[in-house]
Amino acid sequence: MPATPHPSTRRPLRSTLLALLAGLLPLLAATVLTASAAAAREPARDSAPEKAVATATLAEVTDFGTNPSNLRMYLYVPESVRPNPAVVVAVHWCTGSGPDMYNGTEYDTLADQYGFIVLYPSVTRSSKCFDVSSPQALRRGGGSDPVGIKSMIDWVTRTYDADTGRVFATGISSGAMMTNVLLGDYPDVFAAGAAFSGVPFACFATTDGSEWNSNCSGGTITRTPKEWGDLVRNAYPGYSGPRPRMQIWHGTEDDVLRYPNFGEQIKQWTNVQGVSQTPAATDTPQSGWIRTRYGGTGDQAPVEAVSLQGVGHNLYAHGMASRVLTFFGLDKPGPAPQPQPGACKVTAAVNAWNTGLTASVTITNTGTTTVNGWKLGFTIPAGQTITGGWGATYTPSSGSVTAANASYNGTIAPGASVSIGYQAGHGGNSAAPAAFTLNGTACATG
Repeated sequence: MPATPHPSTRRPLRSTLLALLAGLLPLLAATVLTASAAAAREPARDSAPEKAVATATLAEVTDFGTNPSNLRMYLYVPESVRPNPAVVVAVHWCTGSGPDMYNGTEYDTLADQYGFIVLYPSVTRSSKCFDVSSPQALRRGGGSDPVGIKSMIDWVTRTYDADTGRVFATGISSGAMMTNVLLGDYPDVFAAGAAFSGVPFACFATTDGSEWNSNCSGGTITRTPKEWGDLVRNAYPGYSGPRPRMQIWHGTEDDVLRYPNFGEQIKQWTNVQGVSQTPAATDTPQSGWIRTRYGGTGDQAPVEAVSLQGVGHNLYAHGMASRVLTFFGLDKPGPAPQPQPGACKVTAAVNAWNTGLTASVTITNTGTTTVNGWKLGFTIPAGQTITGGWGATYTPSSGSVTAANASYNGTIAPGASVSIGYQAGHGGNSAAPAAFTLNGTACATG
């Protein structure tokens, strides 16, 4: 016969558990309140400060800012990253990705050598091509991929205190087309670009939602230099500051983006830079290559174009990135000290009226050593105040003034000259400065 349960024997255990629980409840409540108070002191995840990524590896960054086309952001930061580093935006080809661009080029190893940061935008749309055709992409702040890439740059400059005066773009095929677009949309962001097998800004423009423009890819769209230049200028109406320099690479046998696009890009960017379409220098840096430079003869000319004879669309090869860095001016371990010219000469002429004037200044390197980066010092007469200028950045606006080179004219070869100028108001004395120094060396005048 089974034993009969005795409920009275369970009551003490139940009473004990209830008593224990009653004692624990105040402790649990206190714990919850303490945790809530601690949580209130912690910043919300969305407002957490941006953190640097791991060095010497490709790292993905999320939540970097406005990103209307859902791009992904990859970053390479070398262990030897320099203070206030330069930033190179490396843009992939159709069907590619940011990691593909990282693996297929040597910008990361060059970053290890020179201390800059490499940013690799990556497309997520099915074509894996960048948007270089929509109306949104072809105007500053209009939306689509350029806005997302600008957000990535802003994240990098905030996080690493990067040098906003040394941001560059380079790309291959679709990435080359995006390089043209970025320099057109954001001339105040980029110092220079290098496009491998691309097309001019707005050449691929469409209004029907299509990503492809057969007329442009086929090389049948031709325009005057001014027409091409106006397309760039209209992307940022009212902008009057300096424009980025451009390096253009193209193969004569390109069957995807035909070779005529090479000449059309030269038309466009020489017009944007305001320089002659007649080359200032032509050479053959490698067999089968013809390099032309416009508006200058040095490594940082306003426009540089390299034509590769008999080469097709996939022209990028190992070693070309080093030539890109030379054009960008990043192929040195750090900011180089300004070399002292052996001799220099400066001429200045003034055109004055009522209370205003313009001054034209020509700097000539009469020494035997190339000047790479310059600052011209002079004192303007009392009563004059600089209100604007070209070819240089002028600080301060009165008294003892320093004119620092622009991104496109920092190199002065022996015997070469650079022309700059400024506007100023005056109170009656409209004379030109009487003495000049170049990187601290006194110059002859005349």
